[in-house]
Amino acid sequence: RSIIMGSMAQKSVLMLCGEFMEAYETIVPLYFLQAFGVSVHCVSPGRKTGDKCVMAAHDLLGLEALIKVTFIVSLKQYDAIIIPGGRFTELLSTDEKCVSMVARFAELGKIILTSCHSQLLLAAAGILGRGMKCTAFESMKPLIELSGGSWWQQPGVQTLFDITDCVMDGKFISTLGWPTLGNTLRVLLESIGSKITCSKETQPSLLFLIGDCVEDYSINVPFKAFQALGCKVDAVSPNKKKGDKCATIVHDLEEGRQLPTEKSSHNFYVTVAWEDVSVDDYDCIVVPGGRSPELLVMNDKAVGLIKKFVEKGKFVAAIGMGNWLLAATGALKKKRCASGYGTKVAVKVAGGQILESEQCVTDDKLVTAATTSDLPAFVHALSTALGLSVVF
Repeated sequence: RSIIMGSMAQKSVLMLCGEFMEAYETIVPLYFLQAFGVSVHCVSPGRKTGDKCVMAAHDLLGLEALIKVTFIVSLKQYDAIIIPGGRFTELLSTDEKCVSMVARFAELGKIILTSCHSQLLLAAAGILGRGMKCTAFESMKPLIELSGGSWWQQPGVQTLFDITDCVMDGKFISTLGWPTLGNTLRVLLESIGSKITCSKETQPSLLFLIGDCVEDYSINVPFKAFQALGCKVDAVSPNKKKGDKCATIVHDLEEGRQLPTEKSSHNFYVTVAWEDVSVDDYDCIVVPGGRSPELLVMNDKAVGLIKKFVEKGKFVAAIGMGNWLLAATGALKKKRCASGYGTKVAVKVAGGQILESEQCVTDDKLVTAATTSDLPAFVHALSTALGLSVVF
C-alpha cells in the first residue's frame, strides 16, 4: 500500500521484488519511505497487481508482500529504484526485462540502491565498469571486481555493531545488507532531495524495551528509521547484556485461518546492558509488539522502567501488543489509544480510551499504533512528537 502523510512534496520510488527477497531489506525501507510521504511501488516480473511474493528471513519463510503495480511502468516518474537482497536476484539477473530496467534507470541518471546480493543486477546490466566503487556481501567481491567495479569495504569493523556504512558513487548506493540500513536510508533520503530537521536543541534519543519473541518489523522498522533520522537509538532487555540475541517472530495470515501464524524471523541484538540504562539518557521509550510484552509484563524491572519514564514526563510509545505492558504501568489511564484486537480489553481495564478508526494515536506524550501494518503512521507520528521532520 502507499500512503501519503501531510502536505509533503511527492517523491516516488520503485522497488524491484521477487520470491525470497530478504524481508528486512524490503519492509524497513518500504515502511520508512511511506512514513514520510514517499510513494513506493513494488513490482515483479510475471506478477500482476495484488499478487504476492514470499519473503525470506535467515532462510525461513516470512510474511507475504503485496505487489502493488504491474510490471509495465513508466520509469521516468520514479526518483529511485531499490533492489533488496535475497536469492531472487539470481533469477532476475537473467531476466531481460529486469536487467533492461536497471540499465534504463542508470541511463536516466536516477538513484539505484542495491543491497547484499542485488549488486548482481548491476553486473548483469554492465554498469559496474570504470572502477565504480561498490560494496556488498563479501562473497560478491570477485564478481564486482570482474565486472570492472572497485570493491569498497568499511574499515575498522570488529563487531556487528561496527557495520554501519554504505557507499555512494555517483547515483549508485550500495550496502552490505541489513546492519547498515539506518545510515543507508539517510543517504537515500538525502539523495532524492530531502532535508531532515529537528526543532529541539539536541537530537532525540530512544530506548526500545524488548524480549524474546518480539515482533520482527515492529522493532526493526522504527529502530532503523530513527537511526536514519540521526537519533541515538538503543535496545535493552532484562537479564541480557550488550550483544545478546532476542529471537523475533513475524505474523502471517494464512487463508482460512482466523489468526495469523507465528513464524521465526531475524535475531535482534541488544545494544545496551540493563544495568547501564539510565532513564535520563533517553527522551522516549518504545515497546514493540509480538509476544515479548506478555513476558515483560511479568518482569518487575521492565514494568518499573516504564513507570520511571512516565514519572519523569518522557515520551512513551507502543506498537500492537506493546499496549499490554503499558496497561500494567498506568501509562494508559485517561489516555486516547490505538489498539489491535489483542489489547482492547487490557486498554479498557487500564482506563484508556480506544479510538477504533485510528491506525495511530498521539495523546500528549503517549504514541500508540494498533498493528504492525500501521508502522508508517507510527514512525511519522512519533518523529513529529519528538520534533523531527523530513522536508522535500
